[in-house]
Amino acid sequence: MPLTGFNHFNLRADRRTLDALRDFYVDVIGLRVGERPPFAHFGYWLYIGEQPVLHLSEVRPGEVRDTHVHGTFDHVAFSCTGLDEFEARLHARGIAFRQSHVPLTRTDQLFLADPAGNGVELNFAE
Repeated sequence: MPLTGFNHFNLRADRRTLDALRDFYVDVIGLRVGERPPFAHFGYWLYIGEQPVLHLSEVRPGEVRDTHVHGTFDHVAFSCTGLDEFEARLHARGIAFRQSHVPLTRTDQLFLADPAGNGVELNFAE
């Protein structure tokens, strides 16, 4: 039973944080809001093409989720094109980022954080 691919990751937060995360991943990263099954709780599914890769789920009543928590999760990574455009978009929005280059794979990387403090890596093949 081999794995066949990556399906999605899920972030859970209060409604205000969900909206900030949605705006960040759509306006800054470039995902799009798409169809979502009619679950009992509120949320968004964000897509790359036809694949929903990020699920944003509202916490249940009484559930508390801390943001900017340090744990074992470090970041999620996306494959991208348009390094200069991404850098300009981040600068225009005042979003701090760090840049790196991986010589073996000839990949440029940008590292930043989403509004909840989750790490985001953007990879640009040369």
